Amino acid sequence: MSLKDHTDASYFTLNNEINIPTKDGRIQLDKDQEALAAFLKENVEPNLVQFNSLQERFDYLIKHDYVEEAFLKQYPLTFIEKLYDYLNSQDFHFHSFMAAYKFYAQYALKTDDGNQYLERYIDRTAMNALYLANGDQELALALADELIHQRFQPATPTFLNAGKKRRGEFVSCFLIQSTDDMNSIGRTINSALQLSKIGGGVGINLNNLRAAGDPIKHIEGAASGVKPVMKLLEDSFSYSNQLGQRQGAGVVYLSVFHPDIIDFLAVKKENADEKIRVNTLSLGVTVPDKFYELAAQNRDMALFSPYDVEQEYGVPFSYVDITKEYDNLVQNDRIKKKYIKARDLETEIGKLQQESGYPYIINVDTANRDNPIDGKIIMSNLCSEIMQVQTPSIINDEQEYEQLGTDVSCNLGSTNVVNLMHSPDFGKSIESMVRALTFVTDISHINTVPSIRHGNELSHSIGLGAMGLHSYFALHHMYYGSPESIEFTGVYFMLLNYWSLVASNQLARERGKTFHNFEKSKYADGSYFDKYTEQDWGPTSEKVKELFKDTFIPSRADWEELKLAVMKDGLYHQNRLAVAPNGSTSYIGDATASLAPIVSRIEERQEAKIGTIFYPAPYLSNDTIKYYESAYDIDMRKEIDIYAEAQKHVDQSLSMTMFMRSTIPAGMYEWKDERDEKMSTRDLTILRNYAHHKGIKSIYYVRTFTDNNDTIGANECESCVI
Repeated sequence: MSLKDHTDASYFTLNNEINIPTKDGRIQLDKDQEALAAFLKENVEPNLVQFNSLQERFDYLIKHDYVEEAFLKQYPLTFIEKLYDYLNSQDFHFHSFMAAYKFYAQYALKTDDGNQYLERYIDRTAMNALYLANGDQELALALADELIHQRFQPATPTFLNAGKKRRGEFVSCFLIQSTDDMNSIGRTINSALQLSKIGGGVGINLNNLRAAGDPIKHIEGAASGVKPVMKLLEDSFSYSNQLGQRQGAGVVYLSVFHPDIIDFLAVKKENADEKIRVNTLSLGVTVPDKFYELAAQNRDMALFSPYDVEQEYGVPFSYVDITKEYDNLVQNDRIKKKYIKARDLETEIGKLQQESGYPYIINVDTANRDNPIDGKIIMSNLCSEIMQVQTPSIINDEQEYEQLGTDVSCNLGSTNVVNLMHSPDFGKSIESMVRALTFVTDISHINTVPSIRHGNELSHSIGLGAMGLHSYFALHHMYYGSPESIEFTGVYFMLLNYWSLVASNQLARERGKTFHNFEKSKYADGSYFDKYTEQDWGPTSEKVKELFKDTFIPSRADWEELKLAVMKDGLYHQNRLAVAPNGSTSYIGDATASLAPIVSRIEERQEAKIGTIFYPAPYLSNDTIKYYESAYDIDMRKEIDIYAEAQKHVDQSLSMTMFMRSTIPAGMYEWKDERDEKMSTRDLTILRNYAHHKGIKSIYYVRTFTDNNDTIGANECESCVI
């Protein structure tokens, strides 16, 4: 059977039988294993190019421009053979049909005509280990160990492209901002084109642009506001689509205190006029604490002219602390403003989330209050987990940078919770992952967007996260959102934080270099570590103590020692942790996506040109099934509690999707009653406020499962998920 021809394939038929229960109602999980075996036998084995030796394999791949030669020359063949011997000895097997199908369909290197496979999972693992280790044999072996046991999953762009001669970039997504002038707007559109071309999802802050009706060269009413720029950006992403292989992806952010906020939200409404409707561009809003305060008090809220604010404060609108300056802004007659009811805007946000899943919510004051870095966080990315300080650029009429600001690229990877908890050395595992992601950061040079390149060169930022949390809960008989599950999450992320700090400090010491402005950070003065030296963060319940019985738990004294080491030698990375939503890589690792609860015990996944593939939840069995509650049947406050516990230890953010039913199950939320069973904007408002209260920095999509089994607000982000 040909690689592309699935006509007589038995594996899809077997896979589909998973969804057909037996007469006694049993799920036919054995059919998934049968489908996996059939796929390997019918599709992979006949179409895999065989080589007699590693030397022959690499000679062929280099000669035909499939892999880079330079990185392989860093290692003697005897070492590469040693690494392969180790990988083969680990007897790796895919655990599900979906895992194998996803890998071979999307990640495995193929011949130029697409008719044969040139690598197995072991080969892709070897390429990643060798490439990311950059000639360090000890690190290459360590990474091979992490990858083959699926404790570490690099981001899709990294895992896919490592070692390939003809490849895309290794980074996942980007954050850029525009200031209030035509040169900057033009540069922003060009940057969106360039970044979309290389495959990245792009977050764009439009907050600094003057509002519709603001003056241009003292002509009142001349400005058109943010909507025309949004249309230009949408067209840019549609045009720059990697030769038609994928739709360009972008999100635009605007403050709730921007005068165009109502018009901004209106472009996604179902009944929006096609002249103003934005179809493919995602929307996000930045929400200062002051908005929650005004809405709670049912007060009017002022929307401030960004142009006037910049004239008064001398910095772009995004860089003014609205919560702190609100009363001063209101009282300043030189700043034009208009008023709306805060609760009316709150309702508009809820309505749109019901209709479309948008907008993303960025609690910008929460992000900055917890930010240990000198500077201001003003936005997030396409999946809402990246939060880093930025500085604006100034561009002259010759389109040259008078002042080169800093924007953001995302260098991501994930730990697999289930597998990392089996690591023989948790700290060594994290160090290997941090070093791998650091190499991606070090070699990333996005020259077409200088502000992105500049930001990366100064910050050395990475984003290590996690997936498979619900899997771990189910395996250990914990319900999602139970007290012990929340406690486990906190300890796990405390360990990620501790060991990533240790690794970053070690790199700073080895290289004699820290991230830019380290000396102005809360790491440098030691204050960041106060919460760890003033209380214990280890497990307290017997259940969670047992789960971590073989894992080193840092004491207050250990944190104090780390604090002194960081104050002395610094950190290499400005940012270290972020939790992305996870896409196809969670399937390869047989992990539940990110920190989220599963949507269904048997997920139906629509695959292009193939149809439906059924994917049982990882480790689903009679033993775990009752612990696999659907996200749509879980009180979202439990999900918020899980994410909030992790957020305490994550310097950036966590991409958190909320899952709602259009008809709320009886008894789920105490404020509902039998007469009010339909999901309402009030429900979403209460949950957004609860998330804000718990310290959540961002809310990604709101996904609604309707009474006719449709999903509104489904995650369509392909470039940023990992």
